[in-house]
Amino acid sequence: MFESFGFDTLTAPQAAVWLGLALGLAFGALAQITRFCLRRGLVGPAAERRPALGVWLAALATAVAGTQAAVAAGLISFADHRFFAPELPVAAIVAGGLAFGSGMVLTRGCVSRMTVLLASGNLRALTVLLIFAITAHATLKGTLAPLRTGLGSITLPLDSAALPGGALLWTAILALGAGAYALRSGARPLYLGLAALLGLLVPAGWVGTGFVLLDDFDPVALQSLSFTAPTADTLFWSIASTSIPASFSTGLIGGTLLGALIAALLSRQFQWQSFSSPAQTGRYAVGAALMGVGGVLAGGCTVGAGLAGVPTLSIAAGLALASIVAGALIMDRVLNPGNAGAFGLPAE
Repeated sequence: MFESFGFDTLTAPQAAVWLGLALGLAFGALAQITRFCLRRGLVGPAAERRPALGVWLAALATAVAGTQAAVAAGLISFADHRFFAPELPVAAIVAGGLAFGSGMVLTRGCVSRMTVLLASGNLRALTVLLIFAITAHATLKGTLAPLRTGLGSITLPLDSAALPGGALLWTAILALGAGAYALRSGARPLYLGLAALLGLLVPAGWVGTGFVLLDDFDPVALQSLSFTAPTADTLFWSIASTSIPASFSTGLIGGTLLGALIAALLSRQFQWQSFSSPAQTGRYAVGAALMGVGGVLAGGCTVGAGLAGVPTLSIAAGLALASIVAGALIMDRVLNPGNAGAFGLPAE
């Protein structure tokens, strides 16, 4: 398929770098403008929770609709994707999701949010991303890999890795439900519109890598927006680029940083920030490590498993997102026992 689009000077993997860069540019700019962040919608300041969650769900609504429209049109298929493995690594997903959710509360933002904040001058985000990337890589291929393989061996068999009831039913439930909440969230219409555009980047990534760049002789993995493995890959590409080629992941992270930086500069929101105390540094370091381990065990972050994973209608992705949400709410209760959490739930 790739050759039929007339790319004469680029191979499919090379074109994937440019695709990742383009998607990252758009994601970074839109996320900076809308302050796109699931954590803020769950445990942020009380007055901001509902609008922030509405913005996140507006993106999810279009991501679900767009992704399933591409599947229905026959452009892509997730039959062989890891989200649809016949054995569900339930222990790894739940433990990883709880760890990731806890970590993003400690650092006051998930990995995608930290990437955007770094571009606006936040040096706390730089520390988080470095620790996160190293810990994630250690969990994938290093000293923490036995933890991943041990928990990953605890599985539940699935007769079908898809949600019961059919794709059309779940697409309607997720897209219409998320869209309805977004419209009633009190978020600014401009932010909801921009969030909807951000959500469309998810099917653009799936279709771009799974259809436009499909090349049997030089294959590109089917992928979309994600920040766990890409952050780790980008760190090690940056220090060993002569032996590790650039990929969709490095383009995505680089584009996100550049897009967010441009948006921050144009809106005059760029401002150098750092830690205020050693205790704060320690808290962020622990949170970054939890997100690094958790993101790998869960199979993705709030974007990779949530915004991009849930639209595939995968049970694994849905369980990962639910576990991340639960971890965030639990950690918020631990840190702030007197606060009400997301959806107005009481603390006791």
